[in-house]
Order: sequence, then C-alpha cells, then structure tokens
Amino acid sequence: PDIKIGIGHGQMEGPKLERLMLDFIEGEFDLLVSTTIIESGLDIPNANTIIINNAQNFGLSDLHQMRGRVGRSNKKAFCYLITPPRISMSEEARKRILALEQHSELGAGFNIAMRDLEIRGAGDILGAEQSGFISDIGFEMYKKILSEAIKELKETEFKGLYKKEESDSFIINECQIETDMEILIPDHYVNSISERLQLYKDLNTIVNKEELMIFEEQMTDRFGTIPSEVEKLFHSIQLRWLSKELGFEKIILKANKMIAYFIANPKSSFFQSEQFGYILKYIQINPKSCQMKERNNKLSLVFENVYEINTAVNHLKMIKN
Repeated sequence: PDIKIGIGHGQMEGPKLERLMLDFIEGEFDLLVSTTIIESGLDIPNANTIIINNAQNFGLSDLHQMRGRVGRSNKKAFCYLITPPRISMSEEARKRILALEQHSELGAGFNIAMRDLEIRGAGDILGAEQSGFISDIGFEMYKKILSEAIKELKETEFKGLYKKEESDSFIINECQIETDMEILIPDHYVNSISERLQLYKDLNTIVNKEELMIFEEQMTDRFGTIPSEVEKLFHSIQLRWLSKELGFEKIILKANKMIAYFIANPKSSFFQSEQFGYILKYIQINPKSCQMKERNNKLSLVFENVYEINTAVNHLKMIKN
C-alpha cells in the first residue's frame, strides 16, 4: 500500500518520459504503470516483475518483447500474463499464450518467431491459402513483380553472371497504355459485372493475333455484334504487343496525340541494339510522321494527328516493318 507509482505512455513529452524512466532506474519510485511503449524501453536491471494485462489482445512478438523488459541482470524475474478464462479466448490467443509458456528459456526468440508463423499461417504460394502481401495483390501480380525484380538484378548487380542474356535484357515485359478514348466492354453489351471481369482476364492472357481473332468470334457468337468500344479494346491489345516489341514501356493516347516512351533505363542495351537502329532510321526517313523528344531524362516518340487507336497501331506497324 505504501509503494510509489509512476505512469508512462506514448503521448507524454519526450523530456518528461525520459525523466520518468531515469527516476525509475534510480529507484525514485517502485512501480511503473505503462502502455506497450515499454517494449522498446531501456534496460532496467532492478526491474524483476512485469504484469501484462489483457495479454490475449497482444501479438506474440509484442508479448515476447514486453516479457524481455525484466530479467536483464542477475536477479530472477517473473512475467505474469493476465487473461480472461481460456474458454472465452480465441483459439489463436490461446496458442500465443501457450507458446510463451513453452518457450521461456534464454534465446527463445527464434522458436517464438517460428511458432508465430505457424499460428498466423505462411500461406501457400500456389493455392487458395495465401496470406499477407501475396493475398493482397494476387499471384499473377506477385509473379510480375518478382520477374521484374529478377530482370533488374540481372541487368545491374549480377550482370556479369548473365552475359548470354544480354541481347534479351531490354525486352519489355509489360507496356502501360493511358488514353482518353473509350476502350472497354460496355455494360449494355455484357450486363454481368463478373462476366465482364472474366472477359478482361481472358483478354489479358491472349498472346497472338490468331487467339485474338478466335476470342472475337466467340464474343460475337455469345453477345452479338461487337460495338466500337470493344473494337478499340482489341486494337489496344495489338498496340501493347507492338509497343513491347519496339521497346516502349508506356503509351499515352490523349488529345489526338500519341507519345511512346522508351525504356526508362538509359544504360539499357536496347539503345545499342539493332532494333533501336531501325527506329532511328524510320525517324530519319519520316520526319513528318513522328519526332523524338527527351524530357526529364526520358526518351519518347511523339506522333501527331492520332484520332483513333487503330491509327496508332498502324504507325507502330510501319516502324516495325
């Protein structure tokens, strides 16, 4: 009843919180009542007991960190976890408390981390039981990000190990298209939202003109005559294929103009390739058709009077041929 008590929390001013901790270390008061801010606190050799209230609400790593605030010297320490009756706790909360009870020895951090992974689930990269980052973005996007990261490493840090692949190092994996044209599957053509999403997904997997023609025939058979918006969508897919072949990372179709951006990396082997040479030759022969510009260290081709997306496709076909 006669002990002195101090109170610490994250909303205190820095100097006051520092003074509080120093007083506790020097024995000015006996008991520190604190929020979870204590888990990143100082080593206090004389602190030998910690009581964690509502321990079932904390993560396993939080509990482990807070438990580590005591027993920092040669004094025997105790950690008390206050929880409601086990029957009223969730299954995961019971597993977390049990894990702390089982792993209380020195250096138990690794075992606790592995147990935490088991409780929360690591997920299955190829199955439905995905968790964390992969669950948020989806497996296809994860593969795309992973392949881009590997490609970047091959061109930079590990370039010496992949000399055989230098000729292919400038290949574009994806081309982004921005436009103010109506390029979509309209809801009056395909009423179901889920059906439209599936069609977009199927379109994204098409890799050549033959497959695109088959897809177009199937859509005509299922939904009737294809409207102009969908025709433009098909043209945009062809535009994306051509852009990737020519080394364009981004296409902007706005205000009756097309801007095609080359690979952003100025050190890319693309700019010493035969392919880039063909593009330069085309510009020299057709100076009125397009112009090469550089802005903010980004090289681009600018085409004027592009009123339709099939016009943009024809421009790139002429360069390619």
